Amino acid sequence: MTPSFSPHLVNHPFGDPGLYVDIRWSRRALLFDLGENVSLSPTQLLRAQDIFISHTHMDHFIGFDRLIRVALGRGKHLRLHGPPGLIENIQGKLRGYTWNLVDGYPLTIEAREYHPTHIQSGHFHAKDAFVCKQENLIPGDHSHIFPVLQEPALLVKAVALNHRIPSLAFSLEEPFHINIKKARLHEAGLPVGSWLKDAKQLIVDGAPDSHTFSATLYFEHRKEERVFDVGIMKREFVTITKGQKIAYVVDCRYDADNEQRIIQLSQGATTLFCEAPFLEADRDKAANRYHLTARQAGILGRKAGVQQLVVFHFSPRYTGQGDKLHQEAMEAFYEQ
Repeated sequence: MTPSFSPHLVNHPFGDPGLYVDIRWSRRALLFDLGENVSLSPTQLLRAQDIFISHTHMDHFIGFDRLIRVALGRGKHLRLHGPPGLIENIQGKLRGYTWNLVDGYPLTIEAREYHPTHIQSGHFHAKDAFVCKQENLIPGDHSHIFPVLQEPALLVKAVALNHRIPSLAFSLEEPFHINIKKARLHEAGLPVGSWLKDAKQLIVDGAPDSHTFSATLYFEHRKEERVFDVGIMKREFVTITKGQKIAYVVDCRYDADNEQRIIQLSQGATTLFCEAPFLEADRDKAANRYHLTARQAGILGRKAGVQQLVVFHFSPRYTGQGDKLHQEAMEAFYEQ
């Protein structure tokens, strides 16, 4: 299966936390957390128009400034999703600069805060010197797992964890995965090409089997226009399987409530990216700092039944001991 989502950590495990997810077959990415992000090129940052913030401690939010600097002269609409206080913290960031020469710039920032009983939205427009315009509250139950971004091809969910403040954990999943049967295309004398992307998009969008679409096919010495039925494409040329799922968990302590929420959010994930700042020998310090140990990260991954566990957000106190943190997590993950 060619994955739809291509995730990678923004920094090494001892660096600021962050997860960048390329969405294959599109010029788009999702970004989870805004720590230091100089490892991402401007092109990569500009692809990430939806950014999901766990909380606004410095190591999760200091990269906001670089994001705005890169996006400022472009016609972008950035959407930031995060916990209560996000709008005020964005205001504080933006008030640290002078904006008297950006009235012709098209950048818009939309921030959404997820409170237990509602969503608070705020908009910041460069043409208005980034003065915040808050929208009416949108009622909603966010006391447990809730949707943050829902589209035909993907769903992002979140849950608030206890980090002495709310810290959001996220999951990203596709409802189903579509693979093209290239051998079957070859047998039918059909070429691969961009027309298959359009066909896949129609299936993702739920087009009925009777729906027809035109496609431009490029052969070696000619191009040809043909009409296809969505139903025939589904029966003859694609395989539909269970979709990919990614979970991202940072900055929380190991307690019964957090454990339950993380396991439910991450259940059956293809990959769980989970913080592991402390060794188990320092579990009391981890609890006091509202963080996990590497062993606890492994236990959570095992209980959630994830296929792969990636640990990161290592405390600098263990510099040079990254292998120990990784080993401790993997031993707990594969424990019988």
